[in-house]
Amino acid sequence: MFANIAVAVAKIIMGNIVNSSSMTADGFHSITDGCSNVVGLIGIGIAAKPIDDDHPYGHRKFETLTGLFIVGMLVLLGFKIITEAVTKFMNPVMPEINIESLIVMIITLCINIFVTKYEYRKGVELNSTILISDSMDTKSDVYVTLGVITTLIAIKLGAPPIVDSLASFIVAIFIFRAAYDIFKVASGILVDSAAVDTGKIEKIVMAEEDVRGAHKIRSRGTIDDMHIDMHVLADSKLSLEESHRLTHKIQDDIRKELNNNVEVIVHLEPYKENIVKNTINSKTSSV
Repeated sequence: MFANIAVAVAKIIMGNIVNSSSMTADGFHSITDGCSNVVGLIGIGIAAKPIDDDHPYGHRKFETLTGLFIVGMLVLLGFKIITEAVTKFMNPVMPEINIESLIVMIITLCINIFVTKYEYRKGVELNSTILISDSMDTKSDVYVTLGVITTLIAIKLGAPPIVDSLASFIVAIFIFRAAYDIFKVASGILVDSAAVDTGKIEKIVMAEEDVRGAHKIRSRGTIDDMHIDMHVLADSKLSLEESHRLTHKIQDDIRKELNNNVEVIVHLEPYKENIVKNTINSKTSSV
């Protein structure tokens, strides 16, 4: 958070000094990174709360919900940058590019690269949706900064000032793209999209000797907060104790393969070969 704020302040101050709309736009983009960190801290704080009567599945989706706040901030920022770019496009101002402005951009670029790699690595390590989403936002800032540096060099070499406004439009496009990527991930979790391939789960379940089939397999959530439920056909001769043991074995196999925190619900059904054959023959006859 502090790194993002420092980068933003440096870009905005230097952008105003040299009259570069693209550098200032990049600075405001970095401001959203700092704001995202604040929102993320709040979201993670709420998500860390234990299960209660009102939230029997926990509060983990609050972390994902914060991703949508980041999307909202990015969209508003994108439109703000486009508005300012249009104004500069209609009334172009020649930026006063100097070596100091280039040095500032290069330093902030290095900081952004470090933050992006570190935050994404930690996001994967901790299975954190908000960290991964925020790293995607900062990653877009890296490409934007590279574009701004190229623009500043081009202007220094004699390119017209309109190039600076065009670069601001490109910054806005990257911001909208980052917003879309974060929205896609967050919305998928919130609307309970499949969290893992059904075939992979079925393969794990069918590896058990007493299992004869599996169907109605469903999954939702994230890798660190995943819920899986299914119907499993097992030998009808199994005792209640053996059935109970099989259920736990299936749950342990899935957790071993995916994640120890996965909540697995198994509904056992008796498998009778003659009933299955009759069902298949009946469906064949109907066809």
